[in-house]
Amino acid sequence: MSAPSVLIAGCGDIGSRLARQLQPHGWLIYGLRRNIAHLPEGVRGVAGNLFDAQIPADWPTGSIDYLVYCATPTERDEAGYRAAYVDGLRHALDWLQQNGQKPRRVIFVSSSSVYGQQHGEWTDETSVTTPGGFSGQIMLEAEQTALNSGLPASIVRLTGIYGPGRSDLSNRVRQGYSVASEPPLYANRIHADDAAGLLAWLLLVDAKGEVLEDTYIGVDDEPAPLAEVVDWMRKRLNVTQWAENSTLRRTGSKRCSNARARATGWVPQYPSYREGYAALLSVDA
Repeated sequence: MSAPSVLIAGCGDIGSRLARQLQPHGWLIYGLRRNIAHLPEGVRGVAGNLFDAQIPADWPTGSIDYLVYCATPTERDEAGYRAAYVDGLRHALDWLQQNGQKPRRVIFVSSSSVYGQQHGEWTDETSVTTPGGFSGQIMLEAEQTALNSGLPASIVRLTGIYGPGRSDLSNRVRQGYSVASEPPLYANRIHADDAAGLLAWLLLVDAKGEVLEDTYIGVDDEPAPLAEVVDWMRKRLNVTQWAENSTLRRTGSKRCSNARARATGWVPQYPSYREGYAALLSVDA
């Protein structure tokens, strides 16, 4: 029996990490992005623009067992989000149909921004989705596009991704960043390797014939107050001064649960911010 094939549409940082995690399992991997020179070695490049309805010239003509859609917007406004998540997904689904390709499953990489909880509530896949901003609203629309595509589909709602090349928080802490401690502002995060690892795990589970749910949350084991994370990071970075009188507050506070993802057998490599940021800061040092 031949190894499964997957097309990663929007094969940037997370998509490339996903590809590298699938390679040891012998998967045939296609990576779609504008500049295929940046794809990992061994990934078959598909040069294309998800924002353009024209099918890429080198779109694969053989069977595609899985489509993973993990695009990112080029502009962080409403039009940019719609182009990346709704229009781009529709284009990819159309290209599959044009070639008579019917993947076993579509995995759409979404965001925890679909949740609008504000008061530290525990949030899981069954929680109400009432996003307050356009990003979450557009993500919900894109999720429905995937779920109503006529193909088996699963949504993976990733929380705040951090990792190599994503050092915004540590940089702000070095500059004296401060955050209110009361009431606690809970933040949810996942290391980039764990985000890709969850996607890879779900693909492998599905390929074995096990049934997937239609929605998963990608988050580590320990949502924590942002003030706690900042305080821990200050100690690691030997930061001794910060501006208390300019304490910053963030909107939104929830605690996302990874129980459903964990129930599939997935185990995060970085179960909390401590392991993840310790590894990241040792690299940055």
